[in-house]
Amino acid sequence: MNNLVIDHTITKTEEGTYYTIPFAVPEGIEKITVSYSYQRMSGKVGHPEKMVNVVDLGLMNESGKFLGWSGSSRSSVFVGPYSATNGYLMSEVKAGEWKILVGAYKIPPAGLPVRYEITFTPSQPRWLLGDLHMHSTASDGQYDVSTLARMAQKKGLDFIALTNHNNYSENLHLPLIPGLTIIPGVEWTHYRGHMNFFGVANPFDNSFVANSDEEMLTIIRNAKQRGALISVNHPKCNLCPYLWRNTDCFDLVEVWNGPMRKVNRDGIVWWHEMQVNGQRKPLVGGSDFHRSLHPVRMGNPVTHVYSSTPAVSDLLSAIAQGHSYVSSSVNGVQLNLTCGDSLMGDLVEQTESQVLSISAKNLQPGMSVKLITQTGAAAEWHKFGAGSLTAEVPISPAWRFAYLLVTRQIFRTDIVRAISNPIYFR
Repeated sequence: MNNLVIDHTITKTEEGTYYTIPFAVPEGIEKITVSYSYQRMSGKVGHPEKMVNVVDLGLMNESGKFLGWSGSSRSSVFVGPYSATNGYLMSEVKAGEWKILVGAYKIPPAGLPVRYEITFTPSQPRWLLGDLHMHSTASDGQYDVSTLARMAQKKGLDFIALTNHNNYSENLHLPLIPGLTIIPGVEWTHYRGHMNFFGVANPFDNSFVANSDEEMLTIIRNAKQRGALISVNHPKCNLCPYLWRNTDCFDLVEVWNGPMRKVNRDGIVWWHEMQVNGQRKPLVGGSDFHRSLHPVRMGNPVTHVYSSTPAVSDLLSAIAQGHSYVSSSVNGVQLNLTCGDSLMGDLVEQTESQVLSISAKNLQPGMSVKLITQTGAAAEWHKFGAGSLTAEVPISPAWRFAYLLVTRQIFRTDIVRAISNPIYFR
């Protein structure tokens, strides 16, 4: 995408006035950044004519709507639908004639050349990192949602899901945080198992109570009719495992809850058996963060999602398709698994000479990368140059699915450091 440079001279006669400079915005843009520069001091040092030049900056969109004003305090500002410079409105970027709002405050007698540089960031899919399980003061968490949002941004997360126990009141007034997507959710907390309901502010009207399988399925069905995406949480937890007989009602499996430990390894085995049995349920992870000074930490683990935008609907659509993987942290192992144009979560029609393209980064000594199919490990790597792996593996006609598993052996136990969703084969 070509950027735009506008060289503009403000005359002395324009001092003390406001006016606009138009510029054209093309289609398919997600973010606009406007930067400008000019000579701040003019005249000779020690002479009376020496002065400080001041040009103020604002921005208007294609419909003439005022988006923000930063005076001369910022040399660069940006706007977009998911983030904006503080003081500017988050706004959808539509094609058309936008305007730079010029404030000609202090201009020297000879006029003042100003250079405006406009950068267009196109909308395109990208990896976004988030934590899909945490609690605020609306249930049994230590922090309110605004504090959780600040903590998440400090950790480098792009999204979080607020999943309070059986309580959706906070979803009705979530703060709008530039640069962070907050997914509304509820952890349906039942004595026979926990499930996260994602994407709907109020997934049930009256009560969360269910005393039979039929009542449980009614709650699930009603939530799905409202658009909820449902994850079964920590299914093999010692304290609150999944005990319902039905395994078709939920959409996702939270295989990694908080620190990696036996209950998570058992959850991965349970999820793998579902894949073997033909239940294509994407895996996710979440910290289940409640409070500080606890082994459970926000962003441990992190779910990486390949999404077209940071919007809630696009994130949940990508998660539902399995376009995601889970790693230990923001700085943990990075994975990619593709077959031609298909990526993890997709179904591939098998043809001859197909290969899986595999890449992994941030690998550490002692780690192993395995390609897992329905019969076990089909390939395995133990040595990596500069902490990364790139490989291509021919696809066997016998494979029904394949996913990546990264482990590190600690005290003779293979500790999972990352796991991807599968690519499926027909």
